[in-house]
Parts: sequence; C-alpha cells; structure tokens
Amino acid sequence: MLFLLTGEVQIGKTRWLEALVDDLAASGVPSAGVLAPGQWVASTGEQADANGFEKRGIDNVLLPEGTRIPFARRRDIAQAEGSYDEESQAARAQLAWYIDDEAIAKVNAYFDQLGPAAAPGLLVVDELGRLEVWRGEGLTSAVRRLQEGPSPAFPHALVVVRDYLADETEALLVPAWTDMQRIAPDEAGRREVFAAFGRACA
Repeated sequence: MLFLLTGEVQIGKTRWLEALVDDLAASGVPSAGVLAPGQWVASTGEQADANGFEKRGIDNVLLPEGTRIPFARRRDIAQAEGSYDEESQAARAQLAWYIDDEAIAKVNAYFDQLGPAAAPGLLVVDELGRLEVWRGEGLTSAVRRLQEGPSPAFPHALVVVRDYLADETEALLVPAWTDMQRIAPDEAGRREVFAAFGRACA
C-alpha cells in the first residue's frame, strides 16, 4: 500500500509522522527514509505563526539512524545570508524555500544505498514537491525507489505531498503501486497505516 499523507501547510504533518514512526517501531515495524522537520524559532515578526514561532528552515532526518541534514532555508533568509545560488534547482524553480543542491545530493545518496530493514518496514518520503513532481528534479533517488513499488523489505510506503500535487503524484507512482490511499494526519490515518502491517493501534 502507498499512503499519501496530504493536507494544508503547517497543520503538523511531519510532527504526526514522527510520532507514527516512533509508534510503529514500538510495535516492531521499522521505518526507513526521510523526515523533514522544520527549524522553528520564537518570534514576534511578521512571519510568526499564531503561537509566536517562525519557520526559518527545514532539516532532513534520515531514518532509522537519525542523521540530520540542514536541507532548506526560507528564500529571503538565504538571500540575506548570501547562501542563495541562482543556478540551483530550487532557484530555477522559483521556490519559496531555498534548497542547497549539495543537501539534495546527500539525501539522494542515502536513498541510493538504502538497504532492507531488519523486518518488513515502512518507506517514508517527507516530502515530494514541485521539484520532484513537476520538474523531475530534487529527490530523484527517492522517486526512483518509490517507482520500484512494494518489496519484501518495504511492502508499504508513505509519501507526504501537498493537496494540489496529490493527483499528479498518484499518476507518477500508480504503475508501481496499484493500491493507494490518501490519509490525513489524524487518528484515522494512523489506524490505516497500522492495519496495513496487521497491527492494532496502541
């Protein structure tokens, strides 16, 4: 089963996914792939959310070892810091987030060498965006891995994708995954993932 975790921006998809990965591990189901937690700081500026925090960047955390790669900076911050590369994939795509090409290469290298888990597990990709779905760039190795379909090592996968990209993501992956399900970051979604592995939610 391929699960597409969708929803609006900043509704807690990654936090929900982090908790899901921990709960699956506790039930004997390993996860491999990448999580993308935000870099948040307390702020009273115009970019602050309702809770007084501002998202300034995004990390990529490689599962299961937990290696953390600084992955993206908000475009205005990267430009102010002088790290913005006009020739990068993110700049050419005019993304709101600046993603360093070297960081993309590191995550792709991880997916290229990803071996089987100790037990059948969940392959996690947080997230596929405009680079991957519209331009065939970005996390290309993650896409290739997903396009291989289910395997004994990873019979199920979970991909985070924005609502407006969900249909095109399905079209990109449907040849390999005949069973797909869209889920939200809620208890019903959690139950569906656990049920795929024959587990009951704790």
